[in-house]
Amino acid sequence: MSRIFAYARVSTVEQHPENQLGEIRAAGFQLQPRRIVSETVSGSVAASERPGFARLIDRLEEGDILVVTKLDRLGRDAMDVRKTIDQLDHLGIKVHCLALGGVDLTSPAGRMTMGVINAVAEFERNLLIERTQAGLIRAKAEGKMLGRPPRLTEDQKHAVIRKLQD
Repeated sequence: MSRIFAYARVSTVEQHPENQLGEIRAAGFQLQPRRIVSETVSGSVAASERPGFARLIDRLEEGDILVVTKLDRLGRDAMDVRKTIDQLDHLGIKVHCLALGGVDLTSPAGRMTMGVINAVAEFERNLLIERTQAGLIRAKAEGKMLGRPPRLTEDQKHAVIRKLQD
């Protein structure tokens, strides 16, 4: 019989994983406390570099099911999420994502869903980059100063230069 594990990740100490665990329970998954792994770490940290996730991988066995509320709990980067899913699939572990209708991400339908979502996310990211670049070009053409505002006034800059020359 498959064992159910839950992975809940939050990014800051002000956040709490209880909401994620509540969602998993509400979806009908029976969670045993010893099979819940939660940690506070940024999603930008690769799953393989997170201490809690590494302990989880050591505990999982073929046939187990890992449940997460959203893909971004596994990682913010599509490549890292894909690598993590592939690693779990290789170990014979199914990965269910509630935000995607509870689909098993290691199944053909789950892989297709993840591929579509990753393609849309990449498309959105590319559009954002394109809009940002267009905005920067327009701002430069209008003579606007780009970047952070200077911390020193012109008088302060001249005073520093005079002191350096003394």
